[in-house]
Amino acid sequence: METSNLILTEVKNQTGIITLNNPEKKNALTSAMLNQIILSLQDLEKEKVRAVIIRAEKGVNVWSAGHDIDELPLNGIDPLGQEKPLERALNAIQVFPAPVIAMVEGSVWGGACDMAITCDMVIGSPDCTFAITPAKIGVPYNASGILHFINRLGLSHAKEMFFTGAPIDSEAALHFGIVNHIVENDKIEEFTFKLAEKISHNSPLSINVIKEQFRILTNAHPITPNAFEHIESLRRKVYCSDDYKEGINSFKEKRRPDFKGK
Repeated sequence: METSNLILTEVKNQTGIITLNNPEKKNALTSAMLNQIILSLQDLEKEKVRAVIIRAEKGVNVWSAGHDIDELPLNGIDPLGQEKPLERALNAIQVFPAPVIAMVEGSVWGGACDMAITCDMVIGSPDCTFAITPAKIGVPYNASGILHFINRLGLSHAKEMFFTGAPIDSEAALHFGIVNHIVENDKIEEFTFKLAEKISHNSPLSINVIKEQFRILTNAHPITPNAFEHIESLRRKVYCSDDYKEGINSFKEKRRPDFKGK
């Protein structure tokens, strides 16, 4: 097993396992953790694993608290630009040549919710919950992230999650299409590893090509340059606003934000 400060990486029976390992910060997606996930995926690709499981330590209450709020910029810089570690990590999961499975126990928040649904499959425990919370802290989520949710949940359910910011339980997550299976906590490891084993018996070249086709086809939503510029202009107004600063400051101060719409 290869150990880093923030993740653990190992290979078992042609399956790579990435374990989030920062319980002190509830596995918040810091830049350091995200960069380690990217490097781990690169190493696992070289080892030609047939599947990857991303998980937290067994029995956690929080799978991940989401993007580290302390790292969100306050100086008019896009907090979710394509060059940011979260976006690069999501892309690394999407283009990984084998299926990536999120094994989720506990709650999943914000950007970690995006990371879970970006995985090819999600196996959840009965106590798992999912919440996408940018509106609670005034963050203008980016178009690629919103598209992840539309592709996975459909338009209506994606809107509900973004507009309310409220967590949904495992039953709703199954109904919304976030999770593939709900499995009891004492059986979730065995179930997930057996799923990875089934995948490993199939043709890796075939799966690689099929996964890439899924990626291309689900992203095949044409958008004009003018529409893209319009989206970025709208988002820029938000992350340069007083509400954006208020959202981040209120979160750090553990109080309810007082948004003014300015």
